[in-house]
Amino acid sequence: METKVIELDVREDIKNNQDPFETIMLTISPFQEGDTLILHAPFQPVPLYSVLKSKGFGYETEEINGKHFKITFTKNN
Repeated sequence: METKVIELDVREDIKNNQDPFETIMLTISPFQEGDTLILHAPFQPVPLYSVLKSKGFGYETEEINGKHFKITFTKNN
């Protein structure tokens, strides 16, 4: 089975005071082991780290610049 990689940029949503949490949860709901979400955000979404960790995701964070973070979440199990 082929793994999925989905890229989601929530910077505009957050800039417009829209909470992207539901969109993120809907995006990852069908994920299987090995699937990846690449999330672009204007800050480190620290609370999201523990939520996704509890759902079997590991993550790596890369700071592109002070207002752009790229977080790669990978489904481990």
